[in-house]
Amino acid sequence: MAVRSAPGLVRIGAGPDLAFGHTAAPNDRAPYARHVVLFTSGKGGVGKSTVAVNVATALAQRGLRVGLLDADVFGPSVPRMLSLQDERVRWGHDGKMVPAENFGLKVMSVGLTTPESDTPLVWRSAVATAALVQLLEDVAWGPLDVLAIDLPPGTGDVQLTLAQELPIAAAVVVTTPQTVATDDVRRAIRMLRESGVPVAGVVENMSSFVAPDTGAVYHPFGEGGGRMLAEDYGLPFLGEIPLDPRIRASADEGTPIAAVGEPAQREVFAGLAARLVAAVEDRENRQTRVPADAR
Repeated sequence: MAVRSAPGLVRIGAGPDLAFGHTAAPNDRAPYARHVVLFTSGKGGVGKSTVAVNVATALAQRGLRVGLLDADVFGPSVPRMLSLQDERVRWGHDGKMVPAENFGLKVMSVGLTTPESDTPLVWRSAVATAALVQLLEDVAWGPLDVLAIDLPPGTGDVQLTLAQELPIAAAVVVTTPQTVATDDVRRAIRMLRESGVPVAGVVENMSSFVAPDTGAVYHPFGEGGGRMLAEDYGLPFLGEIPLDPRIRASADEGTPIAAVGEPAQREVFAGLAARLVAAVEDRENRQTRVPADAR
């Protein structure tokens, strides 16, 4: 595809149409995607981006066409996790941004648009929201089975914008067992429910550590917090991810462990991907069975 020099990411005065939808009747700014899946936590530092990257990779390994949008406009980490930190946005002959690609994923992030990898984006929320909409509409994603979106921490503008602008198939909620984490995650679950976003379930990250020399199992962040969270809100518990230094190292090296890890490591994320697909397909089948005039 031919490329040209990129204009500014956010074109003030000529940006996307920001006639927002409503959470009860959202717009569809991603008609190219069959399903939109959110990865959220409400809490920073729980490894949500690591989970999003690896589950998206596992979905691609199932043969699905997967796009991954890094919606954390102020702290984009997805490019590094996929060895794309040195890539910069290209523009196609149709005037749309060309997504970067690696490990079977099409990827777009604000981190691909800055002059340098450590360039800070000092934006007010209205500009950040405009940029996010542009990353949905002005990128040549092509047909996708799944558009996975890695959300920033919190329950703010980005989360609300996506609930208003996209018909979301499912949200995956990531937590650690620690009570300090689950307190914030509870707020994220409440926001999703009040916004009408279906929640596929809860994933507990950094669940336990197995000592390589003795095989003893330790729970440095507590035990059972994610499962209890799911039970409290009547949500499926999608599974546990161990506190494995190799998962961290793989993310830092830009080689998702779901693609390059040992069979047991890959299976953790393959299992999560399979349960996510089942949840989305079950919801789709239930909607199909409901008469149109009863929806």
